[in-house]
Amino acid sequence: MTGEHEVPGIGRIDPGSGMRLIEVGGDGRFHAGRDGVRAIYLTGDEKVEFITYADHTLAYVRSAMGHPAIYPLPPAGIEKPVEAVLMDLDGTSVRSEPFWMWTIQSTIAELMGKPGFELEDADVPHVSGHSVSEHLQYCIDKYSPDRSVEEARRIYFRIARREMQAILDGGGRADAFVPAPGLKEFLLALKDRGIKVALVTSGLHEKAWPEITAAFRVMGLGDPLEFYDAIVTAGSAIRPGQAGTLGELEAKPHPWLYAEAARVGLGIAPASRAHCIGLEDSAAGVVAIRLAGFAAIGIEGGNIRAAGVEPLLRTMKASLLDVLEMLR
Repeated sequence: MTGEHEVPGIGRIDPGSGMRLIEVGGDGRFHAGRDGVRAIYLTGDEKVEFITYADHTLAYVRSAMGHPAIYPLPPAGIEKPVEAVLMDLDGTSVRSEPFWMWTIQSTIAELMGKPGFELEDADVPHVSGHSVSEHLQYCIDKYSPDRSVEEARRIYFRIARREMQAILDGGGRADAFVPAPGLKEFLLALKDRGIKVALVTSGLHEKAWPEITAAFRVMGLGDPLEFYDAIVTAGSAIRPGQAGTLGELEAKPHPWLYAEAARVGLGIAPASRAHCIGLEDSAAGVVAIRLAGFAAIGIEGGNIRAAGVEPLLRTMKASLLDVLEMLR
């Protein structure tokens, strides 16, 4: 098996990128060197496999919840003028990952009955950027394999609801949701240039909405629903006694949230995809943008490099304001 070739949809992959070659992928469905498969690359966080052929690449998205999926990886370019920007919430727009990782940590601590429990540095790529259930399943597998993700979800949402309500009431953790540096200036610049902007998050609505409203309150930008051209969240949790939309199994790195925001929210037809870019600081988000058919711009500070998905990026920028130069 060799990876010394151009990978369709990605290009040449640097051996030091964090992606690594594996012999068998897709839970045994694909074998390097058989049936046209040239090589199989696994991301550093082991969430996504790229099955490469001479003229196309498939992405096999693994699932800790038992529902993997296979997607084609389309090519993605950028053509001027850029007419739309798809933006992630956590990390890219609002600095909130430490808060949500604290919530995961608190959940596992309570689940194990160990108040002093702390996550390890090695856990970070696995407890940020994906769905709540994926995060919890990872922690259960590592720290408490005798417990269930359903138990953990009940604890997680109890803690999250308590903290969210405190923040909406004007209290809670003051540092929970801070606008990313330059966010206000960046958003206003997009508006001034007539560029559509959509906010896209894997977070459930009850988790995401307090973040958005808190950030807009700090920036003095009014109602987020009136500012953004589209907002797409992972929907509502499914619990006894209330309706919910299934967002836990189809969130990032699956393409559907970004595809929904672009095609339905902004009205971007597939033929116009090159006039739209996606901004992400997380590995799962980068994969989701690319699988939806858009060029991905990485924002420093997340787990993109640690998770080994940098080869999927068009470029990496230090801040949101640095992206503006690409839109001229």
